[in-house]
Amino acid sequence: IISWTGTGSNGTVAHGLGVTPEMYIVKRRDAGGHSWAVYTATLGATKQLRLSGTNAEITTANIWNNTEPTSSVFSVGTNTDSNASSGTHIAYCFHSVDGYSKIGSYTGNGNADGTFVYTGFRPAFILFKRTNTTSNWNLRDSKRDPQNVTGQYLNADTAGAEGTTGSNLIDFTSNGFKTRGVGSASNASGSTYIYMAFAEQPFKYANA
Repeated sequence: IISWTGTGSNGTVAHGLGVTPEMYIVKRRDAGGHSWAVYTATLGATKQLRLSGTNAEITTANIWNNTEPTSSVFSVGTNTDSNASSGTHIAYCFHSVDGYSKIGSYTGNGNADGTFVYTGFRPAFILFKRTNTTSNWNLRDSKRDPQNVTGQYLNADTAGAEGTTGSNLIDFTSNGFKTRGVGSASNASGSTYIYMAFAEQPFKYANA
């Protein structure tokens, strides 16, 4: 987690992870009207997603300065969502850790016998988003849905109450997750989805 004061000019921010981040979520703190900007390695530094909206991937040259992160820094451009002059910003940076967390992408197949995504552990929490068209940020967890299939969801981009879906079902497996529905939010044929998952237990201690 990093906080910094923006300069309004192209620059870098030290993230302290020691490895290259695969996702970071940035928010300007001192002024309203600014989106939660999201970088993912799947889309790269010429694109962004917005955690606060359902937008598809957005091409924005000045959000990450079209520059991929390194093991020490990530880049910001002149966009006021990520680097407003004298603006205060916060970033939450993530990378995959074997047996604990996994950040990546998958392609939907549009079939009830859906895509399997290997994480290397049984997930306790998954956040996922379709990137090639508008779609909600969907949150699933093993506390609200301890048994498969999981259908209870919350959307990070809305103020809505919890919902239950019959078309965007997901199984949590011992080493990943598998889509079990044909809904567009999780498994549209040929569509790309990004995800971030965290383990129920570190894999070497898992019983499932």
